[in-house]
Amino acid sequence: MKQQPNYRSAAAISSKHSHASTNHCLIDKTLIIFDWDGTLMDSIGLIVETMHIAGEAHGFQTTDQAVQDIIGLSLMNGIDILYPKANESQKLAIQQSYADYYIANSHRTPLFDPIENMLQRLQAQGKQLAVATGKKRKGLDRVLDASDSHDYFVMTRCADESGSKPDPQMLTDILNYTQQQIADSVFVGDSIYDIQMANQLGMTSIAVNYGTASSVELAAQQPSYQVDTPQDLVDLLSP
Repeated sequence: MKQQPNYRSAAAISSKHSHASTNHCLIDKTLIIFDWDGTLMDSIGLIVETMHIAGEAHGFQTTDQAVQDIIGLSLMNGIDILYPKANESQKLAIQQSYADYYIANSHRTPLFDPIENMLQRLQAQGKQLAVATGKKRKGLDRVLDASDSHDYFVMTRCADESGSKPDPQMLTDILNYTQQQIADSVFVGDSIYDIQMANQLGMTSIAVNYGTASSVELAAQQPSYQVDTPQDLVDLLSP
């Protein structure tokens, strides 16, 4: 993937786009930004499995729900929350074990049906598509390669390049790069951190109930829209 240009501070670009409209009509949106895990890719099960294996390899245990609750954060932020008694060297070892196992099993994480068809349709309609994810750059590039998805997105932004969600830096970087306004953009995600991030900018948001958080948890964040299935998302964004 091409190296991305440098970006201005979040404060500067947030000010530039501060006149965001409260109009949430999706047909007028020209920039659609997606979270990755649990939103476009069916990877939640593998993430939970991998975190258990990585933690237990170094003497630490957690629960399925606890892992799901940190999905969307950067990996190290998640490890800090899940394993607070681990020292720094242990946390780094957990991170490496996680990476090793996930990479070896990443072929088990397809895009949700019918996400690829939706991306093709949105691209054909002239929409700009982007990704804002808690993954590291190496991890995102790996799954973009595996799913042959690079060409759908004009810009992708990762947690090791910006602040971890719910910090809106990834979104402001994408707005800056695409020269789009908040009022012309929508963010789609499956975690409370996704919706919190969009809300900080006043950006239209779509919460998907088929990922990490429950519909009740997502509704409490007051997304602009909420859908139950990948097909519902397709029907909403590209009717």
